[in-house]
Amino acid sequence: MPSAVTEPTVTVVPAEFSDGVPAHVESIGPPDAPLTVVLLHGWTLDGRIWHRQRAALREALGDRVRTVTYDARGHGRSGSASLSSATLAQLGDDLAALLERVAPTGPVVLAGHSMGGMTIMEYAHRHPEAFADRIAGLLFVSTTAEGHTHTAYGLPAVLARLVRLAETAGAEVLSRCGSCRPPHLLMQALRPSLRWLLFGADCTDDDVRLAGSAVSRARMCAIGGLRPSIGAQYRLDTLAALGDVPAAALVGDLDRLTPPPCAESIADALPTTELTLCPGAGHMLMLERPDEVNTALLTVTTRALKSRLALTA
Repeated sequence: MPSAVTEPTVTVVPAEFSDGVPAHVESIGPPDAPLTVVLLHGWTLDGRIWHRQRAALREALGDRVRTVTYDARGHGRSGSASLSSATLAQLGDDLAALLERVAPTGPVVLAGHSMGGMTIMEYAHRHPEAFADRIAGLLFVSTTAEGHTHTAYGLPAVLARLVRLAETAGAEVLSRCGSCRPPHLLMQALRPSLRWLLFGADCTDDDVRLAGSAVSRARMCAIGGLRPSIGAQYRLDTLAALGDVPAAALVGDLDRLTPPPCAESIADALPTTELTLCPGAGHMLMLERPDEVNTALLTVTTRALKSRLALTA
């Protein structure tokens, strides 16, 4: 069951992405904290999915850490994405720009779920010097460095190929729908499908509602436009070049979108990665397995803090 922790006080930080699109950014903790932790959400979701991790960081580490979450362009309360900007490359540049504006100094731990993890890899690929200079720890949750290579939706291979074809065609249609959001009645009808696709054996109704609420806020242009680059990304070589940065990866053994081989290949490419398999869990580990995610995040963050203190001693 989810840990009972109290959501700390949140400050909304005025910010924009690199091209002027408004960014919804939330911060917990002092701006001059020794370490900043940035939590990146997945495709069609928003920063609210990290609410248990934000609370756990505040409870365990207090003012030693500042926690930042933001909604990616075209998601949640951030501005809409144009079709040309709905790419992982743009999201990597957005992360670089937000770090410069919201956390311009000091070490940073990056934690990414699904598309958020892929955004971190894109940032490392496109901004290697900034990454090497700033990033003190990594957490990858239910993500991949190999696009849709391992995605089978929990189905036999033939059916998985048919589903991917249908998904690709649907994404092309959605990409042409501009800044519209999914209609409420459609989201109500899709709720059982979302429950099956995103969650494992056990989840609460509140968690399913939160995931559905996040999807309902995403712009259809972003949902459809991002799908091609998500499916095509390959960043194992980028991970292999990251050196000895502390890292952890978690995956559920019932994850239908980024199954265990995705996390295993990340750990193989980046040997500092501590891999955790969560039995019975699906894609939404922050909600399904908050204790395991919190433990991994706190471990990486504490190591980064100790390194920071050692450097300044």
